[in-house]
Amino acid sequence: MTPHELRRAREQYARDVIDRYRRCSHTAGRLRPADRQLTLWLYDRNVPLSVVNDAILIATCRRTFRPPDAPPLNPIRSLHYLLPVIEELVQSPPDPGYLLYLRRRLDDFLAAASQPRLHG
Repeated sequence: MTPHELRRAREQYARDVIDRYRRCSHTAGRLRPADRQLTLWLYDRNVPLSVVNDAILIATCRRTFRPPDAPPLNPIRSLHYLLPVIEELVQSPPDPGYLLYLRRRLDDFLAAASQPRLHG
């Protein structure tokens, strides 16, 4: 890979991670310079986008499916929040069936939450 191609691949990876992070329902939506640097660090360590996506899914589910009486959490303010989950997934990749289950459960939850409620 030429230096130009490498730079373009790193930038595309960074954009993809940032886009996925910003779409996560539990983030503040802003990105800090350190977050941008983290995306490049992840690329340089060959962390696949699929692992980052899975980490976002797992973190979102952990925050979404907390006990109803648990105190509310502040929004995620940094991509660094995901680092322990990314490390967990790199060390011990989950069964693909489990990730599919989480995706379906989250999709069902979000669909139900967006339905208008009828009173009466």
